[in-house]
Amino acid sequence: MNFLVNEFVKRFANTRYKRLQSQRNTPIDIHENTLIKIITANYKTKYLSDFSINQNSNYQDFTKKIPLVHYEDISNKIEAMMLGEANVLVPNKVTWFSKSSGTSNAKSKYIPVTKNYMKKCYTATNWDVVSVMYNHNPNYKIFSNKNLIMGGTLAPFDKNPRTQIGDVSAIMLENMPFFAKWCYTPDFNTALMHDWDKKLELMVEKCTKENVVLFAGVPTWILVLFNKMIEAKQADNMLDIWPDASIFLHGGIGFEPYRSQFEKLFPKKDFCYLETYNASEGFFAFQDDPTKDGMLLMLDNCNYYEFIPLNESDKTHPNVVSLKEVKKGDLYEIVITTQAGLYRYRIGDIVRFVSIKPYRIKIAGRTKQFINVFGEELMIHNVETALKNTCQELAVEIGDYTVAPIFMKNKNNGKHEWLIELKKGNCDEASFGVLLDNHLQKINSDYEAKRSGNHIISLPKINIIPLGTIEKWQRKNNRYGGQSKVPRLSNERRIIEEILEMIKS
Repeated sequence: MNFLVNEFVKRFANTRYKRLQSQRNTPIDIHENTLIKIITANYKTKYLSDFSINQNSNYQDFTKKIPLVHYEDISNKIEAMMLGEANVLVPNKVTWFSKSSGTSNAKSKYIPVTKNYMKKCYTATNWDVVSVMYNHNPNYKIFSNKNLIMGGTLAPFDKNPRTQIGDVSAIMLENMPFFAKWCYTPDFNTALMHDWDKKLELMVEKCTKENVVLFAGVPTWILVLFNKMIEAKQADNMLDIWPDASIFLHGGIGFEPYRSQFEKLFPKKDFCYLETYNASEGFFAFQDDPTKDGMLLMLDNCNYYEFIPLNESDKTHPNVVSLKEVKKGDLYEIVITTQAGLYRYRIGDIVRFVSIKPYRIKIAGRTKQFINVFGEELMIHNVETALKNTCQELAVEIGDYTVAPIFMKNKNNGKHEWLIELKKGNCDEASFGVLLDNHLQKINSDYEAKRSGNHIISLPKINIIPLGTIEKWQRKNNRYGGQSKVPRLSNERRIIEEILEMIKS
């Protein structure tokens, strides 16, 4: 039966792959038509009506009348929807809300996910990913064997039990096609458990008995699971447990600092790594060609995109450019409009276009997750590249890490303070700091300028901390779970001080 399902999906995927080619060939027409579809579907809602948007509104009307917003600007409207009110941001009542804790703020955000948006954004884009995988290798047997997705949790909203809130991965699992559920491991009761320690224990027990060919999730959480599996089975690597494993769909955090660890876990030359941009707010992009860097921006899955040049991002009224105005290599804050009720919403992600024909992007960081205290403009992609190169030279592997500034005081220069967990190997903090500093200077000219002559920034201060320390901080602050992200970069010291105090006590 599974063989027949796999053959059917393969043929469907081959047909669907042609859809991606149209997005590469005629992107602007498709993209502009997506905005018209969103306006047509939602113009009667109270929100759009209040801004005089109607069925005849075009891009110029929309961008002139609808303001740029952050979550705080519409949180009261979202809460009304969670309490059961209809026709607020979308025409009908909404049952599902994806929960996002953010990376620098403990306050949760709740993003509406309509049934139509689940189908036309998340589900449709997942099929596009499947089509890319089968196009890359027609011999994959994704639906003949098992697939593992590191999912989150779902729970009723305490003020309205009819509303379900949770990680977007959990909502996707709930809406998985029935035949795909046959190929999924572990069982859904285990996958959606709230107790992560018990969930991991059961996943080790159950998933090591299956022949998993594909897995997906945040790299750090996947590593936690795999290390437990290897320990339980006394295996040398994951191919001893899953000999046919071939594909890892990763996202949520930068992959490069962890790539070498996965290559050791899966010592297979043709192992396929695909990056995805699957956020709580929508499934926006994915790596459509495993041999090329960057993710194809999806233009016809109920999402419309605008972009704020990074040097405009902090302005009260920033300049906003359309897709056809972006330039290769430049950094932009991405602004989204979705059919699920987010209009000109500042998601907080910074992207860099690595290609214009077609439109491919890389995630460069977060608007609130970078360090620019001394004018160094240190972005997450700088940090990930420098860490990768440093670890290779020192033959070490890292676990979690976080960085914050030490501010200039009196006659003392400023510097960056790093908390780094070593997962494998040993090195002294001074050597790590010198190498890391060298690599950061090579890839970031602003950082290099501020380091010149030690006039503004001194060598970074490196603290090698016990493995698992940042996890303890996550647990203490209710950030422990499948899609919870470690705050990597910060312009203030609250988080790093909390962790240092926890170590001291």
